[in-house]
Amino acid sequence: MRICRVWLAWGAVLLAGGKAPADEHRPNVLVILTDDMRWDTLGVVQKEQPDRALFPWFQTPHLDRLAAEGGRFQNVFVTTSLCSPSRASLISGQYTHRHGVRNNFTDYPADLPGYPRRLQKAGYETAYIGKWHMGEEDDRQRPGFDFWMSHKGQGNYHDNEFNINGERRVIPGYYTTVITDAATEWLSRQHPQPWLLVVGHKAPHGGPIFPEDKYAHAFDTQPILKPRNAGRFRAADGMPAWLEQSYPTWHGLGGPLYGQKEYGKFVRAYLGCIASVDDSVGRVVGHLRETGRLDDTLVIFTSDNGFALGEHGRVDKRTAYEESLRVPLLVRYPRRVAPGTVIREMVLSLDLAPSILDLCGLDPLPDADGLSWRPLLAGDPSGWRTSFFYQYNYERQFPFTPNVRAVRTDRWKYIRYPHGDGGPDRHQAELYDLQADPLEMHNLASDPDHAVDVRQLSAELERLMQRHGAVPDRLSLDEGIHNELPKF
Repeated sequence: MRICRVWLAWGAVLLAGGKAPADEHRPNVLVILTDDMRWDTLGVVQKEQPDRALFPWFQTPHLDRLAAEGGRFQNVFVTTSLCSPSRASLISGQYTHRHGVRNNFTDYPADLPGYPRRLQKAGYETAYIGKWHMGEEDDRQRPGFDFWMSHKGQGNYHDNEFNINGERRVIPGYYTTVITDAATEWLSRQHPQPWLLVVGHKAPHGGPIFPEDKYAHAFDTQPILKPRNAGRFRAADGMPAWLEQSYPTWHGLGGPLYGQKEYGKFVRAYLGCIASVDDSVGRVVGHLRETGRLDDTLVIFTSDNGFALGEHGRVDKRTAYEESLRVPLLVRYPRRVAPGTVIREMVLSLDLAPSILDLCGLDPLPDADGLSWRPLLAGDPSGWRTSFFYQYNYERQFPFTPNVRAVRTDRWKYIRYPHGDGGPDRHQAELYDLQADPLEMHNLASDPDHAVDVRQLSAELERLMQRHGAVPDRLSLDEGIHNELPKF
């Protein structure tokens, strides 16, 4: 009988367009996604880098436990540091210029393959709970999900209106708590098939930032220091002129600080939101532990992009600086991930979809740009990437960051700012030696001693863009900087 069940399982997977797994086990999949959470806000990372830690007192015990029981990726990057484009890359495994979600007002294309629909087709029961944020004014149920609980645009931190499988209603309470309650309730239902649950947090996204009541003043006595590179934004220091121009705007350290006005209050509010997320992870993962399903579940925790807390005079993402590019990534699945695993290779947001499908024994998505990090979990980095390219396209609604193109390697980062008309760059390029200068304080692009490095990295950027179909480059023609705040 067991042989028959195995062959039936193989046949079902093959008919669904997947490859037969090495055994008949297919894991449940839990993806927990935060919004604007930088890589170093994990307590374990703060302890690991005491010389660079901005808030060494901050703790995330539940996320740290997830890392200890599974794997933590140290060098994870998004390829467009903007919410909707990055979310589309997480689902499709494709670069922004390929999937077409180029700003925060574009929905995920209905005909674009993604890992939720692939899992659904393979027999998974699928659910999405929380912030979707693709298609600003559209909360309708998206393809690929059997259960849907989301809302329009950014949503509200308190008393948010949700669309629950077509029925709209306001649910009172703090956003993080509401979606955690919904996630544990959904998990408590009977699920005869393996399942996928995506939990999309609003936190710690601003505009403004509202921490939960219990964390509103929890860190008031803790010291808040500005990062050492906070003052590194002036043209006189070799930085591009647009950076200094953006300083007094909504996206600059001299602006309204996402409604908080004071820097210390701003950072404490941001961390307070993450503390609530940590509690949420503890509840959801704890529910799986208590019901005996945790070890049969592939648990993934990550974010859609990073966020600056004053570095280079910025309090936003969009740029190609480290705090904007880097995000956390934790993975727990005892069948494939040994406890305490630490991965140092460069992993991208593009790799999430290929990795989930690979670990579930299904064929990869067509035309994905990302790679499966399953070999890395097994200790095999052979053939892994040694460089990647980054892209951001200027937005008329948020005119404080120009077009950005960059290439990053283990050691170097080269950034350029192409104009939309195809003419010469309008802003000074940047070059950083990340080994000697991890805070990106010394722009070497104009240094004659590094002319060869500039040429080589420029050629590598061009090679990567050619390889992934980003040439000819389609840029915004509206590139520029304005001194007045955009209308929200």
